[in-house]
Amino acid sequence: MNKQAGFTLVEIAIVMVIIGLLLGGVLKGQEIITNAKVKRLETDITGITAAIYSYEDRYRALPGDDKKAKTKWSLVANGDGNRKIAKGATAHAFDSSTTDDESRLFWLHLRNAGLVAGTTGDQEQPSNAFNGLTGVSTTIGTIPRHFIGFTDIPQSVAIIIESRGDDGKPKLGSVQGADNSGGAVTDYATDQLYQLYISL
Repeated sequence: MNKQAGFTLVEIAIVMVIIGLLLGGVLKGQEIITNAKVKRLETDITGITAAIYSYEDRYRALPGDDKKAKTKWSLVANGDGNRKIAKGATAHAFDSSTTDDESRLFWLHLRNAGLVAGTTGDQEQPSNAFNGLTGVSTTIGTIPRHFIGFTDIPQSVAIIIESRGDDGKPKLGSVQGADNSGGAVTDYATDQLYQLYISL
């Protein structure tokens, strides 16, 4: 009669420990990647803010709103000079896809000034670390001034950015949020993508 070979308890325990270590390594790796992307968002905020101040210092105008942009760069459209990233009283969505909206001219003016990367004819908003859009506009929710907007932000990242820069409430303060279509939310309780707005 042949004896059937099997795994001993020690062998099974060793395999379970190895699987646990591999899972732990994968989860830790994902956490490191997420933290790096959060850091990149924060770096983008700092870089965009610095670019705005540099443009204003150099040209005495807000990028996107500069009513003399065409005199500096002949193929560039002007803004209306009302100190808002908007035409008259109409705010332009930070993620607008309409050519020559001031929220798109914002990037065109900065690129022509050499203050952000990109070609000098490009109005496209840059992508963020989570493959959404990064944009700038004026007045959203209870933010009464200019803000940077990000789309496609995961729930965990929205919570991190809120807790680092504000009160954790998406409808109040200098960091605000919405669902990814721009609809109001009262918290970041749902595992979905969000838009974040950071006051400048």
